[in-house]
Amino acid sequence: MNTQQARIIDPVLSQTAQGYQHADRIGSVLFPYADINQRGGTVVRFGKESFRKTNARRAPGADTTTIQLGHAGEAFSLVQDALNAKVPREHLQDADAVPGIDLGASAVRTVMNNMTLSLECEQAELATNPDTYGENNKIVMSAAEKWSNPESDPADKVDEAKDQVRARIGVEPNRMALSKPVFTALKNHPKIKEQFKYTSSDSITVAMLAAYFELETLAVGKSVILDSAEDDASFSDVWGKDAVLAYVPTDSHGFEEPSYGYTYRLKGHPFVEAPYWDNSKKSWIYGVTYDRLPLLTGVEAGFLFKSAV
Repeated sequence: MNTQQARIIDPVLSQTAQGYQHADRIGSVLFPYADINQRGGTVVRFGKESFRKTNARRAPGADTTTIQLGHAGEAFSLVQDALNAKVPREHLQDADAVPGIDLGASAVRTVMNNMTLSLECEQAELATNPDTYGENNKIVMSAAEKWSNPESDPADKVDEAKDQVRARIGVEPNRMALSKPVFTALKNHPKIKEQFKYTSSDSITVAMLAAYFELETLAVGKSVILDSAEDDASFSDVWGKDAVLAYVPTDSHGFEEPSYGYTYRLKGHPFVEAPYWDNSKKSWIYGVTYDRLPLLTGVEAGFLFKSAV
C-alpha cells in the first residue's frame, strides 16, 4: 500500500471486511473465491477435456502431447457493491463508557452482512436456475421423488446424479449445497434415519449427511430474504427448495483450475475507506467497496435437484 492508498483505505478495518464470515452463507462452497488483478476480462470456461486425465506417455523421438485447460468464454466485468454505515456521535459517547467496544468494526460487519447476503442471492440464483443446465444435469422432482416424501430414495437419486456428472467430465461431484427446508426433510427421512439408528442416538447432522452421500462437503444454506418491502412481508429461503451437486477443487489455486464455478474478486477487496466525519448527520461514516462476480465456469460439473421438497 502506497502513501496515497493509505490515505483513502483503512487497513485494519479492511482486514475485518476481508475476514468476515457468516455461518448462513454457503455460496463459496460452489463458487470459491478467485482473486484477479483487473475488473474485467474473459471468463475461463471448462469443457470435458479440462477435467479428464490425459495420456502423457511419450515414446523416444515422438511429439509431446499438448493440452489446454479451459477456453476463452464471454467477456466479463466485475460488479461493484458500495455501502456506507454511519455511527452517530451519540453512540460513540455511549460506547466510551464500555471499554472494548469497537463501533467501527461493528459498522463494517453490519455492511458486510448486507453485502454477503446480496452475493449469496446471486450465487443461489445462478446455481438453481434450471435453464443453465443440460437435460442430463438436472431433474425437476415429482411428488413421488421429493425428499419430503417418506417413500422416496434420496441416496439413489444422488448416486444417479453423480453418475450423470461423472459420465460427462470423468470426475464425481464432491460437494452439495442445499436449502434449509431440504436439509430438514433429509435429516427426518425414514431411510436416512434408519441408516444411523444403530450408530448414533443424536439427531442427524450436516457431517453425517455428507458421509451418507459420500461427499467431501455438504453445506446448508440458511439465509433468508424478505419477499417484498411491505411491513407484513414474510421471509423466504435464498436457496429455495433446491439442492445442487458439483465438482469443485478442494484446494483451488486460481480460476484457471477446472471447477463448477468461481466468484471472481478484485484483489484487495472488499476494502474499507478511511472513515470521515459527516457534520450534517453528526456521525462517522464507514464506507465499504466490494468488486466481485460469481460465474458458472463448468456447468457440466454440476447437477440440479429442482423442487427437492
